[in-house]
Amino acid sequence: MTSRTYRAVIGAAGLLAFAGAAFPALAQHEGHDQHQGHPPAPETPPAPMAHADGEHAGHADHGEAGGMQSPLGPWSMNQDAGGTSWQPANAEHGGVHASVGDWMVMSHVLLNGVYADQNGPRGDSKAFVAGMAMLTASRQWDRQAVQFRVMLSPDPLMGEEGYPLLLAAGETADGVEPLVDRQHPHDLFMELSASWSYRIGDNQSLYLYGGLPGEPAFGPPAFMHRPAAKDSPEAPISHHWLDSTHITFGVLTAGYAAGPFKIEASRFRGREPDEHRYDIETGALDSTAVRLSFNPTSAWALQASWASIESPEALEPGHDERRISLSALYSGKLGAVPVNATLAWARKDLVPGDTSQAWVMEASAKPGSWTIFGRAEQVDQSELTLGVHHGPQYTVRKASIGLLHDWRVGEHVTVGLGGLVNAYDIPAPLSASYGDPSGGMVFVRLKIE
Repeated sequence: MTSRTYRAVIGAAGLLAFAGAAFPALAQHEGHDQHQGHPPAPETPPAPMAHADGEHAGHADHGEAGGMQSPLGPWSMNQDAGGTSWQPANAEHGGVHASVGDWMVMSHVLLNGVYADQNGPRGDSKAFVAGMAMLTASRQWDRQAVQFRVMLSPDPLMGEEGYPLLLAAGETADGVEPLVDRQHPHDLFMELSASWSYRIGDNQSLYLYGGLPGEPAFGPPAFMHRPAAKDSPEAPISHHWLDSTHITFGVLTAGYAAGPFKIEASRFRGREPDEHRYDIETGALDSTAVRLSFNPTSAWALQASWASIESPEALEPGHDERRISLSALYSGKLGAVPVNATLAWARKDLVPGDTSQAWVMEASAKPGSWTIFGRAEQVDQSELTLGVHHGPQYTVRKASIGLLHDWRVGEHVTVGLGGLVNAYDIPAPLSASYGDPSGGMVFVRLKIE
């Protein structure tokens, strides 16, 4: 393909991605723990979750979580992302909160009605609905806390072949052929989990987390939870390197947190979800993951993780994987404009087989009711040769940039209209089958938080 369009889009996406990270002094300035619209995270354990009159301690009626303690330990709930992963404490943590006796209940809904068009010989178009609905219930007493979480997705309604996404590969639609140039639908049950924690002193905690399904301690937060990525309805092509374990049918995690540090380890079922998207799967907890997280200030969340995954692919049961992941997430402001950024890298070693890498840069900026977002990725893919599963490995690149406008139509409800465009850099051996493709999406978003 001619790379002029790709260079233009990746330039815009890369500029946006590095906007936040280029201003570390700003992060230090905001290191006074001034959250985006939230009060500072407490250095000592906050008051109990609810007063006798049913009002939450230290949190606004609009459901802001900045003054609320995480059920996993003595830090702001703003710092919690998917599973047990951390995001910057500055990041938004939306939800509608209510007290039910001694319990705090939070709900959150994000639904996108999308029309995707990927052109070229291997492209396709499709209208579909994607997103998630989440409900959590948590209770704290003395030094202990418990939380129960349910997260559901409408993705199975889009059909077994998911939606068109050039250069993506992973999972299967029928149990026989791999999905290539498409993003698979996620399961109806994205998370059914429970956790328990015990606070040791003012800034330490031990916790246990289990899910069927749940998310083991590997990688950055999944793309639909990352602050820089969650406004885009498009999955990254690096998904099966960085965060495909976010729906794991069987996981147990134990963790210890002390101040800005957290170390955690998981045992989980290595096999990825099968093509049946409405069921609950079971199996032995045969895989291991370890993650070290470090949030040096309220603007940054860093992690390094490793995983040994047994037989993740149903179509290649004899292949195990070893994965390594590094990531940095930033949430701060440029002037009065909230900015989020992600830089992440992962390596996948097939046993037996090849080694491949993926990296991604993401960013978003939110001036008023507008959101500008972008992503740039590079992936070593071996599943893109037509008719060959795990053929020659090629390095492919993709860039996206998009725009979203939200209208508030209720106290907790916003409706948005957005779109994005794609550009690709495809090596010559694959260009004959891909041609000179481009693509994009238009979408309508409903958010309740």
